[in-house]
Amino acid sequence: MNNKETTNTDKIRKPFNFKILWRRTALIIYDVISVVLASYLAILVRYEFHIGLIPRTFLQPIETFLPINILITIGLFWAFRMYHSLWAYAGEQELQNLVISCLLSGIANAVLLQYFKVEDQPVPQSYYFLYVFFLIGLVFTSRFSYRFLRSQKHKRENRTNSTAVMVIGAGEAANVIIKEIITSHFSTMVIKCVIDDDRGKWGRYIQGIKIIGGRDRIPEACELYDIDEIIVAMPSIPRQELKQILNICSKTGCKLQTLPGMYQLMNGEVSVSRLRDVEVEDLLGREAVQVDIGSIIGYVSGKVVLVTGGGGSIGSELCRQIAGHRPRQLIIVDIYENNAYDIQQELKITHPELNLVVLIASVRNTRRINRIFETYKPDIVYHAAAHKHVPLMEDSPCEAIKNNVFGTWKTAMAAAANGTQRFVMISTDKAVNPTNIMGASKRICEMIIQTFNKHYDTNFVAVRFGNVLGSNGSVIPLFRRQIAAGGPVTVTDPNIIRYFMTIPEAVSLVLQAGAYAKGGEIFVLDMGEPVKILDLAENLIRLSGYRVGEDIQIKFTGLRPGEKLYEEMLMKEEGMRETANRQIYIGRPIEMNEIEFYRQLNELKLAAENEQPDVREYVKAIVPTYRMPEEQKAAQAVQAPQQETADAGGSGTQAGEGQN
Repeated sequence: MNNKETTNTDKIRKPFNFKILWRRTALIIYDVISVVLASYLAILVRYEFHIGLIPRTFLQPIETFLPINILITIGLFWAFRMYHSLWAYAGEQELQNLVISCLLSGIANAVLLQYFKVEDQPVPQSYYFLYVFFLIGLVFTSRFSYRFLRSQKHKRENRTNSTAVMVIGAGEAANVIIKEIITSHFSTMVIKCVIDDDRGKWGRYIQGIKIIGGRDRIPEACELYDIDEIIVAMPSIPRQELKQILNICSKTGCKLQTLPGMYQLMNGEVSVSRLRDVEVEDLLGREAVQVDIGSIIGYVSGKVVLVTGGGGSIGSELCRQIAGHRPRQLIIVDIYENNAYDIQQELKITHPELNLVVLIASVRNTRRINRIFETYKPDIVYHAAAHKHVPLMEDSPCEAIKNNVFGTWKTAMAAAANGTQRFVMISTDKAVNPTNIMGASKRICEMIIQTFNKHYDTNFVAVRFGNVLGSNGSVIPLFRRQIAAGGPVTVTDPNIIRYFMTIPEAVSLVLQAGAYAKGGEIFVLDMGEPVKILDLAENLIRLSGYRVGEDIQIKFTGLRPGEKLYEEMLMKEEGMRETANRQIYIGRPIEMNEIEFYRQLNELKLAAENEQPDVREYVKAIVPTYRMPEEQKAAQAVQAPQQETADAGGSGTQAGEGQN
């Protein structure tokens, strides 16, 4: 292999060395002329270009010293690698070397000309400053005009049907990607350059492609090489750094692609086919949740696992990950048959050995849910079924109560009655100080779970997190549809912010919570800094290849019923304590009067079943922190601007998926 690579390298270098020799010779000749011109121009300017006024005592030492000056200056230029740099990529370091070497040439003139002076008359002091000035100007012109001409030449060469590609990253993943592109007979990609922040790699080559510099060179290189596509091949880079690099790349107008993650490299799955378009999720700038896979396998493997809402965004991802952890049986329950069918067919292909059962059922149907639990006796239940879209639930509050609150009650009761070991309910950050009926219903679900945990052997826990990017009804799919239609992209408020996570992160948290569960906890993800919805919209427009405000407009529509400007992860009275995973916290259960709670639930059930218009009053009695519509309007009127935040078309992006 090494012999083959050496042979290939030799084949490439033979013609290239000739070009280098020619270029260096041309530069040396030019520099010799530059030294001569700088020497004569300096003395001519001193005497305002009147040759006859120049004393012979001044001109003679300059001419006598000139051959020595040429040798010294060329030697300095060589020492400062003025003939080794690739001036097409010249930057700050090359300019610094140019100035220093010219200054040293001027100093050499000032010192050595003293030995050549005539009649003890030294050359005028102004000569040395003018000499350095002209020498820098002449040499600078040669180097950077060469760079300009090289740039124009590359632009002409790149005007073809091939795709000019820049690779960011010079590690193992980049090496695999570049090698595959170069050796492929079918790829239309042409790798033009490589970018890496490691200064030790600058000027070196990877698969024959030059590493031209760090991330600051990205815009320049895109223009220089007429880059069409940028591949980010750094699967192990921290998310904050990735965000910074992608922000630079997004302004170039080039198509962006990246590798999914470090695990692809570890599994030997790095290839061009694994590349994916850069998504707005990559610009969030937060590290992904790290999960102890061993603990998950330990409690899922060999168990019967049931997932309600298993066809939804979160539910289906739960099923995918659980299927990979060798459960004894996986039961998917969903009311929406199309979603259930899709995940069923997918798992049959990806996990043919899986003992899979897919059932159509509503969590509101007591007899159906009880029969399922009696038949399959699940060890672990993930309850992801819920009505979740805020505006829709504001118009149908009784449905939110019947499905979310009492669907959870019935499912949890069936689990407790049939010996389920763990019951994990998917909650939302909208359950904290809720301003909508959906969030308030989820808060009641959390209270039910914590109450059940005190009276049954089953470990009941809830998992609370923010908006899920890419889930059904979330903001990103809406933005994509609006962009595809030519805009405008609708954002409810320019200051609105939300906490975001990806679907795999949400599922990882849910699985980890199941491993930590002792009973009664509300697990909360440390989701980092909130994200402005406006920033998400602008980034997505740019990633789609459009200009914000020119190609695609952004329209502000105002908050919808039940929406907040910002979300909270914990109620103040809950407090927080850490788990073994520093990104996962546990909220302390709130003490409550259980007898009064059950009485209020019975009243709420009757009110919802009777479609009473004042059902919100019953919810308010159970959840005192719930702000009803009239209270919310009053609060918004005095809310501080810096606290405001908005959810454009995606207030239903929390994790409670499954249209049940």
